Amino acid sequence: MLDILIVEDNKELSSLLADFLRAEDYVVSVAENGEKALKLFEMYGAKLVLLDIMLPGLDGMYILEKIREKSNTPILMVSAKVGKDDKLQAIVSGADDYIEKPYDIDILLAKIKGIFKRRLATENFTDGNITLDVIHEKILKDGKETDNTAKEFELLKLLMENKGHTLLKEYIFDTIWGADSDSELQTLTVHIKWLREKIEKDPKNPVKIVTVWGKGYRYE
Repeated sequence: MLDILIVEDNKELSSLLADFLRAEDYVVSVAENGEKALKLFEMYGAKLVLLDIMLPGLDGMYILEKIREKSNTPILMVSAKVGKDDKLQAIVSGADDYIEKPYDIDILLAKIKGIFKRRLATENFTDGNITLDVIHEKILKDGKETDNTAKEFELLKLLMENKGHTLLKEYIFDTIWGADSDSELQTLTVHIKWLREKIEKDPKNPVKIVTVWGKGYRYE
């Protein structure tokens, strides 16, 4: 998963910003238009989207609404628009914060760090009868702890953070085990099986962690 997806049509600005954020050890990707942004988000997901409002083709407000249909990923809107109505529309539509252009890079970085800090500070992440205790890395079903491993927790957290999005097997494996891991891709299949046994009502007919044949898995 990407740390930050920058959606900005000014190539010089996006390049400088990407270099700056990478220097801060963030994994960053850039999209110069809305169509590419949605494709990248669908393929890789992101922990934070830095989204310009004024874009060629699909504008930032449309992208915001499309992402919010399927994900609660934090979105920081960036725009030269300084009107109160523009800010209100962004916040009401689901943006987590708003910063005006031209912005001070230190202020932008502080906002980004603040969003990540608030996200990591969340003790529990709940979806239906499944709860993730982030602090203790525990998976709870119907309020009862499961006997899960650290990798099972990381795997379910990744899937739940990308609810409704199909994640490729290779991407999941590289994210959880690392691209240079000595483990094999079959390890992922085994862990999916174990997770289903812990959270599914009928593990043989899963409805939460579904297989997308030829691609990967999706959390519903």
